[in-house]
Amino acid sequence: MKFQTIIEPFRIKTVEPIRQTTPEERRIAIEKAHNNVFLLKARDVLIDLLTDSGTGAMSVYQWAGMMKGDESYAGARSFDVFEKSVRDITGFTHVIPTHQGRAAEHILFHSLVKPGDIVPNNTHFDTTRANVEDAGGIALDLPIKEGTHAQSTHPFKGNMDVMALEETLERHGDRVPVVMMTVTNNSEGGQPVSLENIREVSEICKRYEVPFFIDACRFAENAWLMKTRDASLANRSARSIAQEMFSLADGCTMSAKKDGLANIGGFLAMNSGPLALKCRTRLVLTEGFPTYGGLAGYDLEAIAVGLNEALDEDYLHYRIRSIEYLGEKLLLAGVPIVTPMGGHALYLDAKRMLPHIPQREFPAWALSLVLYVEGGIRAAEIGSVMFGRRPDGSEKPADLELVRLAFPRRVYTQSHVDYVAEVVIHVNSMASRIRGVKIVEAPPVLRHFTAHMAPAHGRLLA
Repeated sequence: MKFQTIIEPFRIKTVEPIRQTTPEERRIAIEKAHNNVFLLKARDVLIDLLTDSGTGAMSVYQWAGMMKGDESYAGARSFDVFEKSVRDITGFTHVIPTHQGRAAEHILFHSLVKPGDIVPNNTHFDTTRANVEDAGGIALDLPIKEGTHAQSTHPFKGNMDVMALEETLERHGDRVPVVMMTVTNNSEGGQPVSLENIREVSEICKRYEVPFFIDACRFAENAWLMKTRDASLANRSARSIAQEMFSLADGCTMSAKKDGLANIGGFLAMNSGPLALKCRTRLVLTEGFPTYGGLAGYDLEAIAVGLNEALDEDYLHYRIRSIEYLGEKLLLAGVPIVTPMGGHALYLDAKRMLPHIPQREFPAWALSLVLYVEGGIRAAEIGSVMFGRRPDGSEKPADLELVRLAFPRRVYTQSHVDYVAEVVIHVNSMASRIRGVKIVEAPPVLRHFTAHMAPAHGRLLA
């Protein structure tokens, strides 16, 4: 007999209490936080789905590895362990540790990008875009058309439009220092990229002699979705698929706070020696010595173990199935979500849930506030607050207005997921009462992290 229940492939060994709060307490808390869930105190959050970055639970093997951490300033044994793990999976020659993914992006783009350069991507996420623009470049998104349609059932909505890429390189090749591919495509609903699409992008980049880098923070989840959605890959291991994916690129940036299963850390890896020399020089200026890169030795040990645990297929099956389970419950209740379900998160479609709120009043942001007040769930807006401001200061509505429910790895159980479903279904039932919000003050870059917001019409709920 084949049993249907997908159990968590771990036992709980240490627990952290969750503080219960009332809607009135949460209403006061969100007002003190200037109507920005990023500014909430974590102790006031019941279920924290703001991000899956650095919020996961580490395994006994990671904790054991941390006890072996070599804290030597230069040439630490822990770097050798870390480097071997990264090389075994990615195959890249040069491995440069950083304190997290955005540091790898900063070093890469400031080593390659000149003012006026263009960096194509399937879709840049927030820090990637910000680091390209900070270096004076233009972050160009080239998603396939299905990627911008929340209800499309294309199995690989994260793909890059290869015709648009070729046109860009044909017209502006001398201004394109690097092509990026984000796996999975976070901004488009956590959607995977197909192996065939990566092959096509790789071939185009080779033809135009442009370096091709992968934003690999969720490489293991993307490999699993390739395996389960592409029949030609069904009999291959997630590890071998990931290795082929990396073999098609010239390098990668990585936030190990995602599929490194660590609480901090990242890396930059590549095959080019001259580029690696430039990046290491900048690393020493901004992060630290090349064998620790802003990390403690015990962090390097935790990442070395976590990268391999992220490719465990029992774990990946449970991880992806948990998101599908929540999505199925919400679809059955008529909640508008991005389909098909992605890897690390479930995305609510605020445009469809709140059609009465114009994009200039940020419907996804408003929805995130109501989710918190009603049920204590903290989630992230992926919409016009995050992506609506252009480098010249003008505003343009985002293609999608999404609320991302990003699940920390190995943290919440099925009962937590069931509770999330209840809250979202309840909020959907009161959708017509939700009103828009406005920006009170915000910085010019990455404004969603610290913006102060307010109800646009005096109250959040009618």
